[in-house]
Amino acid sequence: MFGALRRWRRSRILRRATLDEKLWRAALERYAFLRALSAEERARLRDWVVLFLHEKSIVGAGRLAMRDEMRVCIAAQACMLILNLDLDCYRGWVEVIVYPDEFVVEYEFVDEDGVAHRVEEPMTGESWLAGPVILSWADARHGGRDTGYNVVLHEFAHKLDMLNGDANGFPPLHPGMDRAAWTQVFRSAYEGFCARLERREDTRIDEYAAENPAEFFAVLSEAFFETPEAVHAEYPAVYRQLSLFYRQDPMARVPGYGVQAPAPGAGP
Repeated sequence: MFGALRRWRRSRILRRATLDEKLWRAALERYAFLRALSAEERARLRDWVVLFLHEKSIVGAGRLAMRDEMRVCIAAQACMLILNLDLDCYRGWVEVIVYPDEFVVEYEFVDEDGVAHRVEEPMTGESWLAGPVILSWADARHGGRDTGYNVVLHEFAHKLDMLNGDANGFPPLHPGMDRAAWTQVFRSAYEGFCARLERREDTRIDEYAAENPAEFFAVLSEAFFETPEAVHAEYPAVYRQLSLFYRQDPMARVPGYGVQAPAPGAGP
């Protein structure tokens, strides 16, 4: 019953809500991974963006005055992850907080010797369990440049990871996905990546992926959309698991490649 009610409510919103066509076209052109979408995929993404903007609050922090252009850009990137999934993947929280640039996070921790430390750390993004996503607009606006770095994709990948608790690199998998295979593939890739960095080997994957398994999942997720050929070349087994998880195949959108995409999942 609740599923039918949700679908009815969303259909009603889509019939009544509007999205400025100029802003929508500008967002599609700004990010390479959006430009590569088919007409059918763009239409589905647009529906998700309309619903995302209806259900989530995107607000500026400090002196940042949020514009509709900024909201559409953030929503479009966030919804790219759930293009073939469902907006319910972002359930349990409502706010995106946007700073003009890097913001400073203060936290305390006690080390293994029992000594308390207070840390002030500049960040470009942060995701809270059952809380907001926090972004730097200076970084969010410059995603989609084929560098593999995208703070919006990164932080919203953490949100998907948090659907079953604290981010740990093991999000809830879809029916039919093999948990043991996911665990083996990601553990092997993460340990191998850390070993490669110790040997100072070249890699197109952001070194921040070595921070912990949660960051490895988030970094590989952003690279999966931004530079899919790099993920496919360096970690083909990880690419396959991400393709199954996101129900997308970004490599199939890259000219000269023809990897078969998994069947799409639920739409709006």
